[in-house]
Amino acid sequence: MLCLSGLSVALALSLVPGAAEALKEGECEVCLTFLGRFYQQLKDSGTKFNSADIEKELLKSCGDAKGKDNRFCYYIGATSDAATKIVNEVSKPLSHHVPVEKICEKLKKKDSQICELRYDKQLDLTSVDLKKLKVKDLKKILEDWGESCKGCAEKSDFIRKITELMPKYAPAAAKARTDL
Repeated sequence: MLCLSGLSVALALSLVPGAAEALKEGECEVCLTFLGRFYQQLKDSGTKFNSADIEKELLKSCGDAKGKDNRFCYYIGATSDAATKIVNEVSKPLSHHVPVEKICEKLKKKDSQICELRYDKQLDLTSVDLKKLKVKDLKKILEDWGESCKGCAEKSDFIRKITELMPKYAPAAAKARTDL
């Protein structure tokens, strides 16, 4: 009988989430940010907190997602080209107002790639010297703005295009450059 109660205690302890399962600082950045924003949108819009409505809204949000947010949506199966579908692992807990951190912890167990996603560092265009950036970084700036540089062959072409578009996408940076 003693052995059976020891086994019960061991089983009970294994079911309690430990500190090892908690997210570490900086882990699951995209998951936490995307779902946090999404949850806030749900609350602000007055959407009913049932699993089906949340899933529908999630699919809609993921349809507009770009970059790392789109990759996150792909991993949870909320894009049309996704191979797996674990959207219910997000919609059901959200319908019960489970904290986003707990949802991301659970998603990490299902697919560790989800918590490996990180946002790219944003350049401070007010102070960065465009001439010192690599062409790859210049292309990334244009891509983030949803622009392209057709016919750009030289680094100077990309710099010219960014400078030309700066008032539209980064007005503070454009103003700072004219003040110099």
